[in-house]
Amino acid sequence: MNEPSWGAPSPNAGSSGAAGPYAPGVGGGSAEPRHAVTPEVRGDELAETRPAPAVSPRGSFEEGGPRHDRPEPGGTAPGTPSEGAPESAAPHAPPRTPGASPRPADVPSAGAPAPAGSTAAGGRAGSGEETAKPASEPAPKKRAGRNLGAAIGVGVTLGAVVVASLLLYKPVFVGVIVVAVVVGLWELTSRLKERKDIRAPLVPLAVGGAAMVVVGYAWGAEASWVAMGFTALAVLVWRMTDSPTEYLRDVTAGVFAAFYVPFLASFVALMLVPEDGAWRVLVFLLLTVVADTGAYAVGWWFGKHKLAPRISPGKTREGLAGAIAFAMAAGALCLQFLIDGGTWWQGLLLGLAVAVTATLGDLGESMIKRDLGIKDMGSLLPGHGGIMDRLDSLLPTAPVVWVLLAAFVGTT
Repeated sequence: MNEPSWGAPSPNAGSSGAAGPYAPGVGGGSAEPRHAVTPEVRGDELAETRPAPAVSPRGSFEEGGPRHDRPEPGGTAPGTPSEGAPESAAPHAPPRTPGASPRPADVPSAGAPAPAGSTAAGGRAGSGEETAKPASEPAPKKRAGRNLGAAIGVGVTLGAVVVASLLLYKPVFVGVIVVAVVVGLWELTSRLKERKDIRAPLVPLAVGGAAMVVVGYAWGAEASWVAMGFTALAVLVWRMTDSPTEYLRDVTAGVFAAFYVPFLASFVALMLVPEDGAWRVLVFLLLTVVADTGAYAVGWWFGKHKLAPRISPGKTREGLAGAIAFAMAAGALCLQFLIDGGTWWQGLLLGLAVAVTATLGDLGESMIKRDLGIKDMGSLLPGHGGIMDRLDSLLPTAPVVWVLLAAFVGTT
C-alpha cells in the first residue's frame, strides 16, 4: 500500500493514536486544531493511490511539483508554516463542496493533451506510461451469420447427390427422401424432448413416415393419405404404453410431426411419378433454392425494412421482393424449356407461389425454434445446421408445386 506523503491527512485522523491536523491532546483530552491547515486532497487523487502534491513556496498546488519531498528529521515540510505562525499565512485550497463538479483548472480542455501518467492520457496513474487511443473506431464489417465456405461446400455436395440419384434411377431418389424424413423426425422429436420434455414417439413416426413416401410413389396420393391416418393411430397406441401424464400433449406433438415432415415430403415422391417426374422435382428444387438465394442476396445488400422482426429478425421486405423476382424469372425459364407443355406465364405464377410458400415455411420453422429456444434443429450439416434446417422451405412448397404442375401440364 502507498504511504501518505508529508502533509497529507492520515486516513485515521481523529482516532486514538493518530497523527494528523486534529490529534487528541495528551491525557485523553478533547482534540484541539493545530494552527497549520493541511491542504485538501481530492478523492480522485487518493483513489489513484499517488502521493499528495507538495506545497510550493508560492502557496499554490502544482501538479508538476515534486511528489516525494520529505522533511529532514526535526524539520518541517517545504512550504509548511511553522508552529505558531498565523493561520492566515498558511496556504490552503479553496473549500470544495462534496460531490461538486471539478474546477475548470482541474479538467483539461477539449483538444489539450492530458498530462503524462494521468488516467485521461490512457496510462496508469503516476507511472508515466501512455497508451495511444485511436481517434475513431472503424465501423464493423457486415458479416454473414454462418460459415459461408462450409455452407457452400455442403450445399454443393448435397446437390450433387440429389441430382445424381434423381436423374439416374428414381427409386434411389425415393430412398434419399426416406432418409431425409427419418433424420428430420429424429431431430424434431429430440429437440421437443430436450427443450419441452414432449415425448413424441419416434418409432411409429419413422416407420409411418417412410411408408407415406414409399406408398405415395408406388400407388399415388390416396395411398399416402391412408398411410398418414395409420401413422397417427400408431402414435396414439404407442404412447399408451407409457404414463398417462401429458398424454394429450405428447400425441398431439406426434401427429403434428407426422404431418409436418413425412406427409408434406410425400408430395415430392408424387411429383416423381409422371414420365417427366425427374424434371418436375428438379424444377421444384431449383426454384426453391433460387428463391432462397434471391432473398439472401437482395436482403444482404438492400434490406432495411424488417419482414417479421418478432419471428426472424434477419428477414426483410426487400429480401422477400428479391425472392419473388428471382423465382419468377427462374420459373418462366424452367417451365418454358424444361417441362413439356409448360409456358413462360405459368412459370411466372409457379415462381411467385414458390417464393411465398418457401418464405412462409422458413418463418414457420423459425417460430418453432424460437418457441424451443434454439438456433438450429441439429448440427449434422456444417454451415447449415440440421436436416430440418434445409427442409424448412422445401416441405410446405412441395404440395403447392405438385398441385400447380398437375393443373398446368397434368399428372401423366
